[in-house]
Amino acid sequence: MSTARRPSRTAAAVAAIQCVVLAALAIWGSNATAEEVNPQSPQAVGLILQLLSGEGEPRQQAFQFIEDGWHPSFTPMLLEVTYFTRDRAARSRLIRLVEGKTRQSHGTDFDAWYKWLWSEERPEHPHYADFKSTLYSLIDPKFRGYFSNERASTIRLDEVRWGGVAQDGIPPLRGPKMIAAKEADYLADGNVVFGLEVEGDARAYPKRILAWHEMFVDTVGGVPVAGVYCTLCGTMILYETTILYETTHEKVEHQLGTSGFLYRSNKLMYDQATQSLWNTIWGRPVIGPLVGRDIELKHRGVVTTTWGEWRRRHPQTTVLSLDTGHRRDYSEGAAYRDYFATDELMFQVPEVDRRLRNKAEVLALVFERGGPTLAISAKFLDKKRLYQDSLGEVDFVVLTDRSGANRVYETKGLKFESWDDDRKAVDAGGTDWTVSEGRLESPEGVMLARLPAHRAFWFGWYAAYPETRLVR
Repeated sequence: MSTARRPSRTAAAVAAIQCVVLAALAIWGSNATAEEVNPQSPQAVGLILQLLSGEGEPRQQAFQFIEDGWHPSFTPMLLEVTYFTRDRAARSRLIRLVEGKTRQSHGTDFDAWYKWLWSEERPEHPHYADFKSTLYSLIDPKFRGYFSNERASTIRLDEVRWGGVAQDGIPPLRGPKMIAAKEADYLADGNVVFGLEVEGDARAYPKRILAWHEMFVDTVGGVPVAGVYCTLCGTMILYETTILYETTHEKVEHQLGTSGFLYRSNKLMYDQATQSLWNTIWGRPVIGPLVGRDIELKHRGVVTTTWGEWRRRHPQTTVLSLDTGHRRDYSEGAAYRDYFATDELMFQVPEVDRRLRNKAEVLALVFERGGPTLAISAKFLDKKRLYQDSLGEVDFVVLTDRSGANRVYETKGLKFESWDDDRKAVDAGGTDWTVSEGRLESPEGVMLARLPAHRAFWFGWYAAYPETRLVR
């Protein structure tokens, strides 16, 4: 998301909430007195939303209900309401109330509140999803479609946090303009690019542009794909967006976008047809109608490298044009400079692992759905440019070139002894293998396939896969 990604409680958003919330309360039947309301009913949620309705009797009634009818499942709803409350006196009263009921003392430190909230299993209010739908639809009406009691979820809803923008408020680049390498005079050789090749179609996507858009949707090498860059967790993942549904034998191309919400500091995507929310790192729907359909996007390899190195390897490559249709400061390092300069997180995660710094880069690997995962320190690979290992049943080699780009290939038990940082790897038997983006190939025509892998910040990968193995 943008450099101003931390959510802002804008006057317009709060005004909209205050204007519309009473209508929502009427729909939920919140005309009952506080004493008559069951704490687990829809009316209880309506009373909590009533805290945003302004001064007077409705707000006082809501405070009294929460005080007398307290239930632990109120906590996440009250944190979200408190966040949007601009009235300082009401906010202070809310904080005191929640602190008294939970016996916690975090004041307005929302990260501390959420870290405590996620520290153990807690009851979820039976109408919490409808609460989120009503609250956030007053910021963007499209948000209403993300949450409801009828929508299945495989993740905790209290871990789904608003990222501060509307749906596609960080605009994806759809069918972006590409130019020939010789035309890209705006790029210096040392600029960071994400390089990929699909069916012989080599392309470069400069980090300095994608940091402002976080996603491109296009057809590359005849394959519909989405390149998803989560700036907060450092992942750039290339997904094929067409899925064959085995039960119906139907091929569906999912049109993905940026939802505006986060899960464990990782952006959630949405698909236009069903408004389901998808976990970016997992490549799976986690909230909505597509949950439970055994769907997972196929991902392909992508390298983080320099423009000079990518262009040397692929002189026929195309690269993103500055003509994106948007006005941004696309200079190197302009986006997220402050965030990348420290090890601090912008959004809290349930747990961090101190074996590496939060934003230390790792090469992230997972080869099969539900299979084991592996993170390899990028610094380790810079020193050990030929590294062999196995993950589950798959033997692989990582070849790291002079720019730091990591490429992973299946070895099927074959051992490699050296490579020239360029286009040749030598196995233990002395055979030379040609290194390309798609494969390793021997003189006899034997091919070893490229395996999908991508870079990530350690904290983000660990938040998604806390059981991951780490090599450092």
